Amino acid sequence: MSELLSSFTNDILCRAVAGRSFRVEGRNKVLRELIDAGMAVVGGFNLENFYPRLAKVAGGVLTWPARQSAERLRCRWDNIFDALIDEHAREMAGADGGTDLQDSDFIHVLLSVQEEYGLTRNSIKGILADMFTAGTDTPYLVLEFAMAELMLHQDALAKLQAESSKRHSASISHRRSLFHISLEDCDVDNYMFPAGTTVFINAWAIGRDPKMWNAPEEFMPERFIDSKGDITGADFRGNDFQFLPFGSGRRICPGVNFALALVEIMLANLVYHFDWELPEGVHNVDMTEVFGLAVRRKEKLLLIPRFHPPPLHKRSRSPGGE
Repeated sequence: MSELLSSFTNDILCRAVAGRSFRVEGRNKVLRELIDAGMAVVGGFNLENFYPRLAKVAGGVLTWPARQSAERLRCRWDNIFDALIDEHAREMAGADGGTDLQDSDFIHVLLSVQEEYGLTRNSIKGILADMFTAGTDTPYLVLEFAMAELMLHQDALAKLQAESSKRHSASISHRRSLFHISLEDCDVDNYMFPAGTTVFINAWAIGRDPKMWNAPEEFMPERFIDSKGDITGADFRGNDFQFLPFGSGRRICPGVNFALALVEIMLANLVYHFDWELPEGVHNVDMTEVFGLAVRRKEKLLLIPRFHPPPLHKRSRSPGGE
């Protein structure tokens, strides 16, 4: 299940960014390897993060291993991005038959505005790196955790399957209004923030604060649903400090709508079309987590799908109709 969800999010992102599936071209395994290696380097333990002065000891010798690993990864990413940019540039120049507007992808868009906005090749590669590293793992891990929790809470799985069979309409409003820098000297609980200090909010701790949430470590999706079945609770688009999964303000995650659509549609289809069960002889799901830039489960999720015939919706008939 883990590999299937990883391949799904990888394919969706590759099609949106590069207009093609990397599986066909054999790049998917390389991409997965680079993302995993990058997460290990960035999210790994570095002593100088806790003792910054050590970074300058003996000419920064303590940082060499991490820097060398990062440089090797950068070179490998550069090779992939250079190839993608060159391929798209040739398409736009008409060497490969031209590019129809309907077939445009994110790289085409970046190249089309390159001169207008003064984007350098390195700028484009930096944007692509953000897209691939931030847009692949996060949706996949959310889906994996969701499926694992649903297997541990069969009542929630049954409710979700029933809900996915209903027809819904919804509207979403957008607001952004939070500062990310202190405008003047300020004191918070005897801790002084000088003017101009960049502020990082500990979203992880806030989302697990028992003062804000009842049993924050427990899987309780009903906490976000009122008695009428409507979604309620804290806003997750950066307007409520109770819950900040995507950040807020101008620095809110630019992929929030993409991630929500990807996760919601995929999860709904998984529970709508299939019943799920653990492999024979397995009676529980190991939820042990491992440290990294993004928290993930230690063990791969193994599930058995069984086709779940969708319910037949009754259709209204006009008088005299068949």
